[in-house]
Amino acid sequence: MLESGFSISALFDGGEEATTGPDRVLAATEFTSSDPSVPVKLWMPAGSEPVGLRKPISVPTLLNKTAQQSGDHLALSVTRGGTAVQWTYKEYLEDVNTVAKAFIKLGLAPGHGVGIIGFNTPEWLFADLGCVFAGGLATGIYPTNSAEACQYVLANCRANVVVVEDQKQLSKVLAIKPNLPNLKCIVQYSGEPNEKGVLSWSQLLEIGKKENRTELDRRLLNLAPNLCCHLVYTSGTTGPPKGVMLTHDNLVYTARTLVDHYGLQWEQERLVSYLPLSHVAANIMDIFMVTTCAGTLYFANKDALKGTLTTSLREAKPTIFFGVPRVWEKVREKMIQVGKSNTGFKKAVGMWAKKTGLDHNKGKLAGKRSANFSYKLAEKIVFSKVKEQLGFSHTHSFFSAAAPISSEVLDYFLSLDIKIWEIYGMSEISGPQTGNDKDTYKPGTIGKDLLGFNTKLDRTSAGVSEICSEGGELCMRGRNVFMGYLGNIEKTQEVFDSEGWHHSGDVGRMDDEGFLTVTGRIKEILITAGGENVPPFIIENMVKNELVCLSHVMLIGDRRKFLSCLVTLKVEVDQETLEPKSKLTRDTIEWCKSVDSKAETIDDILSGPDTKVMEAIQRGFDRYNLAATSNAQRVQKWTILPADFSIPGGEIGPTMKVKRHAVLKKYQENVEKLYET
Repeated sequence: MLESGFSISALFDGGEEATTGPDRVLAATEFTSSDPSVPVKLWMPAGSEPVGLRKPISVPTLLNKTAQQSGDHLALSVTRGGTAVQWTYKEYLEDVNTVAKAFIKLGLAPGHGVGIIGFNTPEWLFADLGCVFAGGLATGIYPTNSAEACQYVLANCRANVVVVEDQKQLSKVLAIKPNLPNLKCIVQYSGEPNEKGVLSWSQLLEIGKKENRTELDRRLLNLAPNLCCHLVYTSGTTGPPKGVMLTHDNLVYTARTLVDHYGLQWEQERLVSYLPLSHVAANIMDIFMVTTCAGTLYFANKDALKGTLTTSLREAKPTIFFGVPRVWEKVREKMIQVGKSNTGFKKAVGMWAKKTGLDHNKGKLAGKRSANFSYKLAEKIVFSKVKEQLGFSHTHSFFSAAAPISSEVLDYFLSLDIKIWEIYGMSEISGPQTGNDKDTYKPGTIGKDLLGFNTKLDRTSAGVSEICSEGGELCMRGRNVFMGYLGNIEKTQEVFDSEGWHHSGDVGRMDDEGFLTVTGRIKEILITAGGENVPPFIIENMVKNELVCLSHVMLIGDRRKFLSCLVTLKVEVDQETLEPKSKLTRDTIEWCKSVDSKAETIDDILSGPDTKVMEAIQRGFDRYNLAATSNAQRVQKWTILPADFSIPGGEIGPTMKVKRHAVLKKYQENVEKLYET
């Protein structure tokens, strides 16, 4: 355990500069590359700012140093058959080394991928880091991917090994195996495989244990902080997925920045792993950030997002919780349902406490003094109990990222004394770039640059002024920025300018206090038949603010004479298949009642159609049109789709972003009807 006063940074920065082995920086001529075997230059600042001069180290060194310092500390915990199965950091490192040796024996060549597809488990981490130790490219694949989507990724990274969770994921790989000439081995990490030639996890470990370290040690010596070790594939919302190449330094530097910026303490932090590890946010937090501070990672049940997450949170008592907006929305919806069942005194106390909490926290943000006694009383009799029920009794930091979160959701949790800090990031910048924190917090913004990260607003890109007249495109440069897209020189060159700034495609503005807000995305700009550039993001959000019954609003009108919208209503979701039902959510039914409609399903609304609902939605569009910035940005027509967007339906990807091209293809007939003369 670290001695008192010993900093986490000191643990990783001590000693002489490496001249051999995995921590020496290889000579490089460029900051970017689309070839994983070609090292890149690191953006080391000329000044003396400590955070910018952190000594580059490799991923294996990160885990090795943590295991050396806190070998007996609990690293991983998962519940199986009602019993907790756990690993210390010493055991964690041992299993990673064992898996690395097994991968080498099974034919993993340096610079080739290991595809991992399935729900989060310790084995997922062992496969990921084992691949990195062996000189491969760790490649997460979303469990919701089709067999064809898996084939694209596995072929692109030239995967030698695929690690699957179960029979469901295995069947996808077996279906495409003939099309993967580089594939040499398939491993199943949950249960016993029933297919010939597929290894079980225990068999993989047995292979690794029999191997000596000679080849593994040789490969470790050939690693370098400025070489690629990880691939994160983009969601493919605007075209085929691209393999984002992340270096050892990208991952370690970003993780250390998060630990320092948010003041995480050695051996004190606990996280619950439940979001897809194939997504950069879960990857950087669950694997690299936790390792950097010798934290403990607890794994949720596979059905976490179907209702058991709270149980896992209550058991783990996380100190940090990260959720995408949809997770926060689902928690809020459930709590509102519970709140409506309260009556009398209990209901009155709850309403008083929430008003007190919101007034107190909003007042603090505005620099005003608040009624301290009322707030402390509410905290004692309501807030503390709510946090305990949710599993947040020990949580000091709450985060949201991946998509914008509504002010309604932020205010709701603020009223319960839960401050959600929005973070902005993307795969190409190793996860985070800007963020709110306890000292710089402004709801509705993405905060400011994390210490050592660099963002500028650039106005040279076409379409920027249409999205945000006073802002610019968010551009980043630094050690957290990726090296390039795997095997795609053209796309790599497209997103970097001559000065090495990465152009994100996101447009935003900065307020007088330095807080950033994202207002749209350049690639999603519609150009009408009249040549008007229209930003969908802004219009869609404005419409949703007018109509709380809507789940999704998708603006259409590219090369058309006027704008229209495809809209979906908020409905219940099948917790097993994740498919949307026709049954409206309770909130939507209440909204229908408020406009004198008795509708309880989408079918009720569309079969008539229900004139009360249709007229109310039109009034919402009328209100938006009054606020539209120009006639060209007014929405002239709209239609309700028969089902909400979903991953099974193909309209949204794993990160919950709408796949516009997929929606347009699926609902082409609906679109054409809107433009019939």
